[in-house]
Amino acid sequence: MAIRILFVEDDANIRDMVKRFLEKAGYSVDACGDGDAAAELFYSEKYHLVILDIMLPGINGHDLLKEFRKTSDAPVLIATALGDDDNQLRAFQFEADDYVTKPFSIPVLVKRAEALLRRSGAIKKEIRAGGLVLLPESQKAEYRGENISLTPKEFEILTLFAQNNGKILSHETILTRIWGYGFEGNEGIVHANIKKLRDRLPVNLIRTVKGVGYILETQTGEAAERAPR
Repeated sequence: MAIRILFVEDDANIRDMVKRFLEKAGYSVDACGDGDAAAELFYSEKYHLVILDIMLPGINGHDLLKEFRKTSDAPVLIATALGDDDNQLRAFQFEADDYVTKPFSIPVLVKRAEALLRRSGAIKKEIRAGGLVLLPESQKAEYRGENISLTPKEFEILTLFAQNNGKILSHETILTRIWGYGFEGNEGIVHANIKKLRDRLPVNLIRTVKGVGYILETQTGEAAERAPR
């Protein structure tokens, strides 16, 4: 299951940049610019993490945090221009888990988000998909106990597939999640890297869905491996 993040920020440039970085890191992100939309999204979806500004149109961040805590213990990271003690203490009183002030480093913000996700158990130390085991912290991959040698980019792609085991990933989704929105290349780089990744795997687990994209099918691949040749 993909890790879902709700990001609430009224500055469109910050909202778009942070969303891109989080999606490149492999997360599913819903982003909105006002408190009313955030409340609607929160009650219609299950989120593993909320990143929340305080100064928002509609419901402000403090009141949103209070509402969130009525039904969810998902970690909340406050990201705001308000760095004074009163606002920080108020946020922690309402059970915020972390607090950063603008201007912040987006890569550092992503790492803070990952730290909260690890503590909450949303990010596990290993990712399993059938006989495939991935260890993100050490960038190691195994298939049924056999080590798989991968480049960092190949590991990133395989992680995306493992996190979405059994789901079709379009060429555009893979391109965006792995290379980011600003990448000027095309789908050809996706095809080339999938081919290299397949060559590294002891059994073909990645199936092409013609005209759409690719899908990781661990059960199908393992069944094929066990079948008489």
